[in-house]
Amino acid sequence: MRLLTKLSARREAEYDNAHHPAIRGRLWRALEGTDYDSRHDEDEPPGFCYSLVFPPGGVIDEGDRRHLLVASPDEQLLAHVARDLQADPELNLGEMPFTVEDVSALAPDVGEPGTKGTLESGTGVLVRIPPWKREEYGIEGDYGDSATFWKPELTMGPFRAQVRANLDRKHRLFAPDYRPGPSDVDGDLFDGYDLIKTYALPVEVTQGQRMTYVLSKWKLNYTVRDDDHRRHLNLALDCGIGERNALGFGFLNVVEGEDGR
Repeated sequence: MRLLTKLSARREAEYDNAHHPAIRGRLWRALEGTDYDSRHDEDEPPGFCYSLVFPPGGVIDEGDRRHLLVASPDEQLLAHVARDLQADPELNLGEMPFTVEDVSALAPDVGEPGTKGTLESGTGVLVRIPPWKREEYGIEGDYGDSATFWKPELTMGPFRAQVRANLDRKHRLFAPDYRPGPSDVDGDLFDGYDLIKTYALPVEVTQGQRMTYVLSKWKLNYTVRDDDHRRHLNLALDCGIGERNALGFGFLNVVEGEDGR
């Protein structure tokens, strides 16, 4: 499930590509004092992800309409976010000041078994390979003791495996115990992985601390095999794929399907 927030610009501004931290801060503020507040300091997926303000780029004129999406498998978490945005509609994202005009719920779905479609990463996907996994993946070279950012030269095997393992983790946290996870069933998550680009992005991880991550953007083709596969793909829509979704990474959109979505 996700929230579509309609925004109106309060003044002219250049589009600020580095507004991930401002969105993140507002979302955690919305969850202060709730049962979800404790997730802020946990080393676990947060159970939400979000887009950047779209459409992106260009000069934003006063009164321009833009949008923001926040996704989660937990409707109550989204309800807290919606109430906060409605109670305080002033939304300042970096150098871009907006007013929240409306908040509405959406329920995107990859489709019933047999549906073919494409998911596109609206924000960069972060995949890191732990040092103890490099030998298993056949990755050679002196990468030191730190995790290795995935790049195309490391081949697709590690990327697919790490994305699946990360979604397994989210399944254990946010899906019913009696449902099989992505690694409990046969077949890959996606039929095809079309790489759009890789790029490095400096990100403010916490106040005063910046790190540079290597990210990738994708078009991910799928054919829904059965109800379990449908749930796994929809969980990816709700939680994002890859790591550090609370930093604004791994947000997905359905861009193509047999029903015309």
